[in-house]
Amino acid sequence: QVQLLESGGGLVQDGGSLRLSCAASGRVSSIDGMGWYRQAPGKQRQLVARMTSGDTTTYLDSVKGRFTISRDNAKNTAYLQMSSLKLEDTAVYYCNAYTIVEGARRDFWGQGTQVTVSS
Repeated sequence: QVQLLESGGGLVQDGGSLRLSCAASGRVSSIDGMGWYRQAPGKQRQLVARMTSGDTTTYLDSVKGRFTISRDNAKNTAYLQMSSLKLEDTAVYYCNAYTIVEGARRDFWGQGTQVTVSS
């Protein structure tokens, strides 16, 4: 089992910055990748950024150049640095970690943190 604890959400003005943190605990050595998803009201949850254990990163097109995912292995913590925030970035952001065992993926989720961008 992997437990995820997020922090860093809040209210920010259009064009501002925020950094989200996600601390993993439990069987962290089994994690194959970590990432961030978001869900806005009335919309489906979407992948924002992901980093594999091999440091391969994936970003949602609309956040490329503005968001950066990183991790500190010593702290078992992943980060999402968000810059040049836009109104449409407003959503609940969820940390995700996944393991792949014998071809089967298992996902673990944080509780979610609200990010609100105001004009």
